Amino acid sequence: MEIGIPTASHFIFIPAVLLIGVVIGWILGSRATQDAFAAQLKKAEGRTQKAEGKRQKAER
Repeated sequence: MEIGIPTASHFIFIPAVLLIGVVIGWILGSRATQDAFAAQLKKAEGRTQKAEGKRQKAER
């Protein structure tokens, strides 16, 4: 079995596939980051509202 020189298509196809993978990863990663940040803000708002509710009950 003889190993020859890769064809020109290898020099186009392989970097193109890698670039597509990077772009898809970038998009999915940015969406996950936005979702995590939104969940964190929602959790913080819930804590604030809960603390305010306890404070109002204590004042009564």
